[in-house]
Amino acid sequence: MSFLSTVFLKRGDSGEKVVAELCDAIEPVDIIDWATHWLPARDQCLNILQAANAPPEAYPQSAHWNWMDKTRSMQGLLALQGLSIRCEGRTQGLMRIDLASEQCQLESQRSQPMVYVDYIEIAPWNWIGPYFNPPRFRWAGQILLRAAVEISLDQAFKGRIGLHSLPQASSFYRRCGLTDCGPDPNYPRNLPYFEATPEQAMAFLNQGGSK
Repeated sequence: MSFLSTVFLKRGDSGEKVVAELCDAIEPVDIIDWATHWLPARDQCLNILQAANAPPEAYPQSAHWNWMDKTRSMQGLLALQGLSIRCEGRTQGLMRIDLASEQCQLESQRSQPMVYVDYIEIAPWNWIGPYFNPPRFRWAGQILLRAAVEISLDQAFKGRIGLHSLPQASSFYRRCGLTDCGPDPNYPRNLPYFEATPEQAMAFLNQGGSK
């Protein structure tokens, strides 16, 4: 089993810190969890929204993501890496990063290498919203994003990372200190693009405990 480091999540109800594992791979156990636990929880969320006649913008924008396909498409590609967070016998978050295909867009570091965050998602029971209130665990998203920064440092990219954000997640990346570059006309659906300079990356790492 792949293992990167011990991390801590925070219970959404009590605020208690709980030991978790940050793993440097997405393994079959994570995909089994996604299929047998994430998908039913996702469907529960969607049913709650449908029963409440919620507007389209209230629906989780990552609900259609298929992590089985995303993991399968990584096979044989050295530039792509998966990471996962596991806690109390369940996968709590997943991320896929690209170490080679993208370059920085900010003028101050244009064309420099970076770690590009292809996809990042937390388990549905950790979503903040009317679905599970309070969420089971917090901090999974911050931990995965910090792992992307640390991998960037390991790759001698100086902490530079970039990503295209679903609109619902944009405020999260702003809180993490990334630069909001606005909608990207060269990307499907004009999703907003975010990027971190080395200074922003270090400030994010130095925040200490996740918020």
